[in-house]
Amino acid sequence: MEQLQSFFPLILLFMVIYLFMIRPQVKKQKQEKNFVSELKKGMKVITKSGMHAKVLDLNEDGTCLLETSAGKMKFETSAISMDMSKKLNSSEKKK
Repeated sequence: MEQLQSFFPLILLFMVIYLFMIRPQVKKQKQEKNFVSELKKGMKVITKSGMHAKVLDLNEDGTCLLETSAGKMKFETSAISMDMSKKLNSSEKKK
């Protein structure tokens, strides 16, 4: 019984780390994966670097062609910001 009591703080620490650090990160990764899979041609997005663009083409290799004010550019789909793009699209729907 005494050995179990000595492991109890470690078990509790692991549970807290899982609940407050690991689980939210896994949940956010799933959301971002769903967002990337829902991208469509013509959708307005914002990259993580802050560039506003419109999706022209989606490729199977994980890249997409974006049209910006500077011209057409090829980006990784992982470079598109889910949070900022959702805010942009929701504010356009309200108008």
